[in-house]
Amino acid sequence: VQLVESGGGLVQAGGSLRLSCAASGFDFRKYTIAWFRQAPGKEREAVSFYSSVSGITYYSDSVKGRFTISSDDAKYTVYLQMNSLKPEDTAVYYCAATYISVQPNQPPPTAEYQYDYWGQGTQVTVSA
Repeated sequence: VQLVESGGGLVQAGGSLRLSCAASGFDFRKYTIAWFRQAPGKEREAVSFYSSVSGITYYSDSVKGRFTISSDDAKYTVYLQMNSLKPEDTAVYYCAATYISVQPNQPPPTAEYQYDYWGQGTQVTVSA
């Protein structure tokens, strides 16, 4: 099982980046794929997720309206399009996979312990 992130880098405030998470070694379509981020000195937080089974997406309040998650099931890849970036978006971004199937009437899986597989992370730095 492998998750490999790419697409991070240095960008000015207001700019955009697109992160990619390429999955292999498991049936991607049966999992919920999430993006977490961890800024220096802060806890890792869930930013967004996409459930292939239910089609449900989630965004944290801090990125809602600016970030968009999407999936190319044929390529086993999940993307995170990040627009209108702010310096506070600076962090290492990780993708993660959980077998939890997200349903409309259930709490969203936003805790680290709920995820089984993790990528190595990609650095995003937003300059003021």
